[in-house]
Amino acid sequence: MKTPRLLMFFYLIIAFQTVFAQNQSPYVYKKPSANGIGKVYMGREIAHVMSFEGVDWLERNSRTQEENTNMALAALPLKSNSVVADIGAGSGFYTFRVAQRIPKGKIFAVEIQDDAIAYLKKKATDDRLANVQVIKGSEKAPNLPDQSIDLAFMVDVYHELEYPAEYLKSLKRALKPNGQLLLLEYKEEDPTVAIKPEHKMSVKQVKKEMQAAGFKLVKNGSFLPLQHFLLFEKIGD
Repeated sequence: MKTPRLLMFFYLIIAFQTVFAQNQSPYVYKKPSANGIGKVYMGREIAHVMSFEGVDWLERNSRTQEENTNMALAALPLKSNSVVADIGAGSGFYTFRVAQRIPKGKIFAVEIQDDAIAYLKKKATDDRLANVQVIKGSEKAPNLPDQSIDLAFMVDVYHELEYPAEYLKSLKRALKPNGQLLLLEYKEEDPTVAIKPEHKMSVKQVKKEMQAAGFKLVKNGSFLPLQHFLLFEKIGD
């Protein structure tokens, strides 16, 4: 009579441990720094999201030279029929330039800010770029169809994701088999890069977070003056 009760108790403990593990958050919290939200992921404080009020800075005339955006665009692994997602597209600085490079393909411009979404839709219409589709994402997902894209890229965006673990899980599902993810992030290792610390990332930190999400580094480009060019490939499904 005692054995079934002991087994039931044992199974209840296992079930409790499983639920606890599933509900355990990968985040810890601290007092927010000047440019962070106080939420820490794998030792890194997540940065405040840049408001779309900074659109003029995104579209500044000096950006091409300062960041060598032409070289970054040339290094993107694109084919004429590639399906691409610009995550946190902002003003579409990269979106519309990529769209012109994939005339037989498609690019999703993913944003969560309504004013950015309106801006992107108007510009896509004004520029008559039918291969641009604007998508409203959420804080945890880009809201893209499963296995729909060849390449996703984030330009100075990843460090602002409020739920990086959940977002990467969803983004990984949206990538096709052997799909790739490109991150451009300001170089934390270089003190001469005049960007607030919370908005910079090291290669070591990026690799740690991407590995945890099921991505492997396939290219570490050091050719940009201010940013890392880090190309990852998803591992498994």
